[in-house]
Amino acid sequence: MIKIALYGKGGIGKSTCTSNLAAAFAILGKKVIQIGCDPKADSTINLLGGTPVTPVMDYLREHDDEPETIEKISKVGFGNVLCIETGGPTPGLGCAGRGIITTFHLLEELKLFEKYQPDVVLYDVLGDVVCGGFAAPIREGYASQVLIVTSGEKMALYAANNIANAVKNFEDRSYARVRGIIMNRRNVENEEEKVCTFAKSAGLEVVADIPRSAEIISCEDKGMTVIQGDSDCETAKCFLALAQKLIDEEETA
Repeated sequence: MIKIALYGKGGIGKSTCTSNLAAAFAILGKKVIQIGCDPKADSTINLLGGTPVTPVMDYLREHDDEPETIEKISKVGFGNVLCIETGGPTPGLGCAGRGIITTFHLLEELKLFEKYQPDVVLYDVLGDVVCGGFAAPIREGYASQVLIVTSGEKMALYAANNIANAVKNFEDRSYARVRGIIMNRRNVENEEEKVCTFAKSAGLEVVADIPRSAEIISCEDKGMTVIQGDSDCETAKCFLALAQKLIDEEETA
């Protein structure tokens, strides 16, 4: 099973990258689960035609009992991707990281992975926070690989470096490893040089180069991924190539 957590600076485009990668895996014939680990609960919305799924934490606040089935807290989106959002606490109250841990424990109780038997699980994790609950995907064995999303912007690279260092701190405990960098372009000056220099210094590969494109914006305005909206465009081909690369690595491992 391919199990990947995507991290990066807040607002860098993790949800866009995650949902398009999920759609790409689905197009290539894989059974996919995407779990959004952000209180905004918008990670999977473009797989669902713009209609969000009820976040797990919202469900738990609104009901006296825990859900009896996965269907209560999930929706099936484009390419039959199973979409789940952890959600978070009431704004200003509680810990969002605890919401992630609560959700993961609930999914274990519901035997999500045993029942659904996915080929691919993607975790879209909030911002550049890699402590507490936000580290759960990599610290508790849910993900085996990390993809760091960054642009050539200074703060995005700063966050990427923090994330890479945090994951390295877990290496001796057989947790997830950083598989590589997704360069999500913002068209800043010398962007490719800056990202490649960082990747080289960190000993990482730039596994995908996502252009800044009007196609993504146009498709997201319609509540869809670029894979669904225009699978022949350059941007879609980048995500499809990354998905195929990861599939090939899994099959030859």
